[in-house]
Amino acid sequence: MFSVLKKIFGGEAPPPHASQSARHDAPPPDSEDTPFLRREAIFDRSNRLAGHLFHLPQSTPLAADDKARQRLLDENLLATLNASPESWNANLAFIPLSSSSLDLPGLDRLKAANVVLLLQLADDAEADIVCAAIEGLRERGFLTGVFRQPKHPAFARVIRLVDYAAIDISANDAMTARDFSAAIRTGVRGHPVRVLACNIDTADEHRFCQQWYFDHFHGKFATSPPAASSPTAGDPDRAQLMNLLRLVQGDAETAEIAAAMKLDPLLSFRVLRYLNSPALGLSHRIDSLEQALIILGRQRLTRWLAVLLFSVRNSQIGDWLTVENALTRGRLMEVLGEQTMPGQSRDPLFLTGIFSCLDALLRRPLTDILDDMLLAEDIRLALLQHDGPYAPLLAVAKAGEAFDQAGMKKTALAAGIDPASLNRALLAATAWAAEVAEYWE
Repeated sequence: MFSVLKKIFGGEAPPPHASQSARHDAPPPDSEDTPFLRREAIFDRSNRLAGHLFHLPQSTPLAADDKARQRLLDENLLATLNASPESWNANLAFIPLSSSSLDLPGLDRLKAANVVLLLQLADDAEADIVCAAIEGLRERGFLTGVFRQPKHPAFARVIRLVDYAAIDISANDAMTARDFSAAIRTGVRGHPVRVLACNIDTADEHRFCQQWYFDHFHGKFATSPPAASSPTAGDPDRAQLMNLLRLVQGDAETAEIAAAMKLDPLLSFRVLRYLNSPALGLSHRIDSLEQALIILGRQRLTRWLAVLLFSVRNSQIGDWLTVENALTRGRLMEVLGEQTMPGQSRDPLFLTGIFSCLDALLRRPLTDILDDMLLAEDIRLALLQHDGPYAPLLAVAKAGEAFDQAGMKKTALAAGIDPASLNRALLAATAWAAEVAEYWE
């Protein structure tokens, strides 16, 4: 799953993709050969989602000295990122690039806020040229980083200018990783450099990197099954939210719903604070659940209660990843629904995406959870039988997490989605999920 990044981090250059020299307002060509964008979670020391690494998949290796083809690959990635019309990088966005690509026009158009350009030094990279480019990028608001290349003549100077130093954990032994972290923390005085551990495969490796003061963590360790634990349905907040969802979806009177909410004043405060957050962009302030029912209606209130159900207040990486997947799935499905199902309400699509992660959140079989909920039949069909009108888009959303190029292509074609549209939707959904989660604490 992470072999692509291992090639990049290990110094092997990626293969080419079709050249993308798109205008400022032009997306990459809508071709079935356009690669699907991949985003991979990066966590901080508190086990919270800090951002994502964005890259395009590779299927064949590229000769390390093939600078022209490397530039085409980087140009394609920048064109894909520039195709998003909004500020998609609400969290940190780590973008791997070759140092030979720092003069690409697409970099001039890239939004600098929260972007970390992770540089792989080209074989013939000259320290003076790379350092001057880094200074220029900093003036424009970019953060920069460099992959560990201790034998490269330019590395010693570049490491003193960048904001991040990255090392491939899977390609180095434990002592090398430990010494790298120690050297960065003590050897770059007067300029704080954060250390990024890439391709962490196991929970033990993650604990090791935590112990040696790495700042950010990337790898498939985050997707490992969680340790055995009791279902979280006993969480008072979630139990109350599930009850509110049942009441709002059912035939309960407004007074009955309000009475249920008042049983937990803290939960009432959290619900109202969230409904009034800038992330929702409501034009009227909501001061009570009765008012929420009037302004939003039951269908829309169901949507936002479902979102709040996924708020996280502990430090388990698995829970944060579940939240990320749920919010992104929901938003991705409704964004794609604008293209494939025009004129239809998108709220059912959103609920389909977000509820598809309820089993991971509550650690109970999805069938059991849905038995207690009043859902539209099309949502239930998609979740339990992978059938009905919403199933194709749900398959696309899931394929983006388990990522392989063939799987993404198959599900996208089945849903009538071209790669460029899916890439833009994924960036928009990622930004939206990050913005919503920002207002939970």
